[in-house]
Amino acid sequence: AAEPLRDFCAQVFRKIGVPDEDARCAADVLVTADLRGIESHGIARLGWLYARRILAGGIVPCPQVRVLNDLPVAATIDGGGGLGPPIARRAMQLAIAKARQAGAGFVTVRNSNHFGIAGYYAMMALEHDCIGLCMSGTNPWVVPTFGADAILGTNPMAVAIPAGAERPFVLDMATSAVPIGKLQANERLGRPIPAEWATDERGLPTTDPGLVLRNVRGSVGGGLLPLGGAGEETGGHKGYGLAMWVEIFTALLAGAPLAQPADHPESAGGDSRMTNVSHFFGAWRVDAFRPVDEFRADMDTLLRRMKSSRKADGQTRIYVAGEKEFEAMERRRRDGIPVPKEVVADLQQLGSELGVKFPGDASTGSC
Repeated sequence: AAEPLRDFCAQVFRKIGVPDEDARCAADVLVTADLRGIESHGIARLGWLYARRILAGGIVPCPQVRVLNDLPVAATIDGGGGLGPPIARRAMQLAIAKARQAGAGFVTVRNSNHFGIAGYYAMMALEHDCIGLCMSGTNPWVVPTFGADAILGTNPMAVAIPAGAERPFVLDMATSAVPIGKLQANERLGRPIPAEWATDERGLPTTDPGLVLRNVRGSVGGGLLPLGGAGEETGGHKGYGLAMWVEIFTALLAGAPLAQPADHPESAGGDSRMTNVSHFFGAWRVDAFRPVDEFRADMDTLLRRMKSSRKADGQTRIYVAGEKEFEAMERRRRDGIPVPKEVVADLQQLGSELGVKFPGDASTGSC
């Protein structure tokens, strides 16, 4: 069940010096990712990406967060090297507050860390009748079109738009062909990857996920391809352009480090290097443009028009962005979150080290 997992994660964060409110925020972000079926960003990352990096000194558990350049519609936040989720939540709250006052609000963040799923923060705007936007830089995993070295991050972006009777439209995506978690999952399972996902050290397609991961971490060359794949024929230059857009809106506007060759503080045992990740958040009040009820009704019409349009042969359903995740959330709130045995073992080990009991039946890998 979600609540015991959320409580376990929060206890782990508190044990290593994270203040209670920040601990609960970070735990909620991780569990929400699992509820929405985005396991690559869920509790599986609690140990190696968050807790062990805090213990190693790579993340400041109780940072001094400062608001800089505070204007009526814009601001910059320095996260003090702290945990990404509470920093990101504060930044999105500030963007929403500015939107409620001025019609729109934009906040950049520097000196932060990995913040989980971008959609979590974009969706915060929905309850305020606002459209939410979130972007984040990441460690460099992606080669530019026609390039051989990983220079850009997977640079995710998310937008959340309210509807009426229909679920909100929530697009949450990386600007790479796939997120790095897909390579990690295929490596664990010993499965090859499609040649359209990544390149080797020469910049040529490869189906070996372990080779790509080792090459990028070792700064040998190669990496993930942009959304659209290699070259221009399949639109890879468009994914490359989107990744550059995120890089500009996050790193450049916030004054954070720019695209650079790979240097990855993501080892399983924790790492003391600071990552200085940057983010961008935006919120717009719908009623700054037109009445909210009219907009919501038209969103319902648009969403229904997509889903009711003619299906391709052999297909039974057309989805809109966010629909699968909302359905997964309903299902997993009811039936529980599936937790792989290797994740259970990792979290049990982490809990044992910190004196926090992992909930559930470890023999089945469920909670």
